[in-house]
Amino acid sequence: MTNHLSELSRLGVSVWLDDLSRERLEGGGAQSLASLIAQDHVVGVTTNPSIFAAALSEGTRYDADLAALAADGADVATAITSLTTADVRAACDRFTEIHARTDGVDGRVSIEVDPYLAHDTDGTLAQARELWQLVDRPNLLVKIPATPEGLPAITAAIAEGISVNVTLIFSLDRYRAVAAAYLDGLERAHAAGLDLSTIHSVASFFVSRIDTAVDAELDALGTEEARALRGQVAVANARLAYEAYEEIVGTERWAALAAAGARPQRLLWASTGVKDRAYRDTKYVEELVVPGVVNTMPEATLRAVADHAELRGDTVRDGYDAAREVLAALERLGISYPDIMDRLEAEGVQKFQQSWDELTERVSAGLKVPGRL
Repeated sequence: MTNHLSELSRLGVSVWLDDLSRERLEGGGAQSLASLIAQDHVVGVTTNPSIFAAALSEGTRYDADLAALAADGADVATAITSLTTADVRAACDRFTEIHARTDGVDGRVSIEVDPYLAHDTDGTLAQARELWQLVDRPNLLVKIPATPEGLPAITAAIAEGISVNVTLIFSLDRYRAVAAAYLDGLERAHAAGLDLSTIHSVASFFVSRIDTAVDAELDALGTEEARALRGQVAVANARLAYEAYEEIVGTERWAALAAAGARPQRLLWASTGVKDRAYRDTKYVEELVVPGVVNTMPEATLRAVADHAELRGDTVRDGYDAAREVLAALERLGISYPDIMDRLEAEGVQKFQQSWDELTERVSAGLKVPGRL
């Protein structure tokens, strides 16, 4: 049977796993990180508070560390940092060979700053520095949200040589602001004499959540024109983000940075698990194939792609005009694109904060009663 993940990789899409746990790191079998790397062409990992909360809720692999932290009198915040950075450091080490083979482009593992800092520029930058130092691996990406307050933190982190995964990007305008923040940081790093070739970044552009939000508005309208737009807006939005990326790397400003050794900030398709069963479970992979991007997938999506994806080559660059028409049709229906994107960003921060609360509760319980979560 053909593993379509191999074909996807051949088409220039880096396959990353949107999950991490100690069970994946230390266990065996097809679900282990080692197997996913060896058999399923996985060349990177993304994490978030939801993923760590889920990891801590299952099994006993964290019990010994929790017991040791409790014996040392660690508080909850210290324990969370210790546990998550240990897992991310171990994952980085699993990707050492891929990181070297791809000249630092892949073999990347992400860790997110506390989502309660999403509107705190100085706090975000301080924790980005802390995580970068604690994990102490060149293939780390520190995740910083693309909130207005996150943008200057992104610039400052890049300027210091910290590689960044910019998360929670929904709108095209915000993506352009993220790209500008990256270029600003690279220029500052270059002025400071840093080696730009060692600084990497991805811009995580969220996909399926957009269709979930827009489809609800379309269903409320209930017209034939509204029904015709269901499931189209997220892909159209992402395709236009890639068009913007092409415009950015075609500027003289980028050319000057590239000549100094800078790496492009790759687009990463996030939130690629399908939430509407009316759609193919491989939709947000098949319809967003283009060289030089990352697609980070939950394991269920990754398995679906491996089994039955229908890959048709580049499905992005010939679709710019059609994508613009989709967004224009949305506006004609009276559905505000900016309002939906603003709402999704606010909800995204809130959801990660809720997951952080769950993670805090689980670690707190583990510290109070070692060996139990």
